[in-house]
Amino acid sequence: MSAASRTIYFKNSAGCLWEEPEAYLRLDYYPGARNEAQFQALLTHAQQAMRRHGWSKMLINQQEMSAFSPSEENWMINEWLPRAVREVGYRFGAVVVAHNVFARLAMTSVVMTSRRLGHLYRSFEHETEAVAWLLEQK
Repeated sequence: MSAASRTIYFKNSAGCLWEEPEAYLRLDYYPGARNEAQFQALLTHAQQAMRRHGWSKMLINQQEMSAFSPSEENWMINEWLPRAVREVGYRFGAVVVAHNVFARLAMTSVVMTSRRLGHLYRSFEHETEAVAWLLEQK
């Protein structure tokens, strides 16, 4: 999808959320260290955007992302993800994997947790494959 047809929903120092015309949310993580409050704000806004639109899908671009800190990972696994699934109906996450091997490893815990919640993450090396898979999900 061309960037010209997207609209920005929210951005801060941790990343940017885009509303995609094909009815999914796109999250682009920025490189470098993150402020935890900014990280939580970004994901809280992602939850609000999905609720606002009634969307259940998100493309998560982690290519430039650094690894989650232990507290970020804990908050995401124990608070944000269960709430997003239960309260918003978040069901499908297509992850364009990080170049940083430690960031890839940190995402493994999130993926394992999501299975028990009825949520499905799938990882991809290329964005085009991630988008194609996401659009197939009903």
